[in-house]
Amino acid sequence: MPPSIAKLPAAVLWDMDGTLVDTEPLWIAAETELVTAHGGTWSHDDGLKMVGNPMAVTAQTLHDRGVDLPLDEIVDFLNVRVAAGVARRTPWQPGARELLDALAAANVPMALVTSSWRRLAEPFARVAGCFDVVVAGDDVVNKPDPAPYLRAAELLGVPIEECVAVEDSRTGITSALASGARTVGVEVFQPVEPRPGLVRITDLRALDLPRLAALVAGDVASDGIRA
Repeated sequence: MPPSIAKLPAAVLWDMDGTLVDTEPLWIAAETELVTAHGGTWSHDDGLKMVGNPMAVTAQTLHDRGVDLPLDEIVDFLNVRVAAGVARRTPWQPGARELLDALAAANVPMALVTSSWRRLAEPFARVAGCFDVVVAGDDVVNKPDPAPYLRAAELLGVPIEECVAVEDSRTGITSALASGARTVGVEVFQPVEPRPGLVRITDLRALDLPRLAALVAGDVASDGIRA
């Protein structure tokens, strides 16, 4: 039997891009399209360097690479392109949908905490159908600041120390750890380096309700869970 609700996290706080859905190829394709249209070049490695960054940083980087548009128009273009891709087919990461469903069935509150703007986060949250709150990149000071995770816990009315945050980027992991949440780093597009208090996994299929309960109880050391 699964652990009782009292032993599960007070809430699970989820990053979106890369962690729950494989949107990074969509972001890189949109960035490449825009830079190319303005006479520049944009490589896959260039795109990987943007993983986890606030939209303002990505927009400024593209502007510096020759995209002659106001920053807000660059952000609009990227969000529209990625939202269209997600609408065509939600690219769930392995194990993501199943774990969300299991947490929802156990009545564990969940928040979506993303650097993507609300115009993309909200439609995804509706597709997922399980998030109690959404904290988007245009709501608060963004990652790597701890503010997004602290805000999510505040909105849910739970202590951040009793929450589990799940992230895939260095920027997001820094934000989650600084907030005081128990933090799981999923190695997707960037290597996840060891850090104090961080549990690293290679796949969301490594997580289930008993393992999340063990993490909250402090019974899982760094790298104690492997896919």
